[in-house]
Amino acid sequence: QVQLVESGGGLVQAGGSLRLSCAASGRAFTNYYTGWFRQAPGKEREFVGGINWSGDTSYYAYSVKGRFTISRNNANNTVLLQMNSLNSEDTAVYYCAADPSRRTVISTRANDYDYWGQGTQVTVSS
Repeated sequence: QVQLVESGGGLVQAGGSLRLSCAASGRAFTNYYTGWFRQAPGKEREFVGGINWSGDTSYYAYSVKGRFTISRNNANNTVLLQMNSLNSEDTAVYYCAADPSRRTVISTRANDYDYWGQGTQVTVSS
């Protein structure tokens, strides 16, 4: 069983940066692909980006590519989401999720992720 806890959300001005952290319990997490998703009010949950188990491959949604970076540190079971050049459209609750399926590609589908954190709010003021 893996438990995920996000932190680092908050209020930031447009153009600013935030770094979200996803802390995981359970050693198995180091073998799982990890994704970040977000959900804005009235909208469906959407894929932001993901990283493979070793941390050498990542994939991003077009809307955040070049502004967001995902990294992981398996020694301390954390995955980070560095967000730069934030704008109002980035306002959402951000979730990290873990995919234990041993697939070899980063999935963009929320249904492929079995473990989810509680989410952290990111609000970008214009």
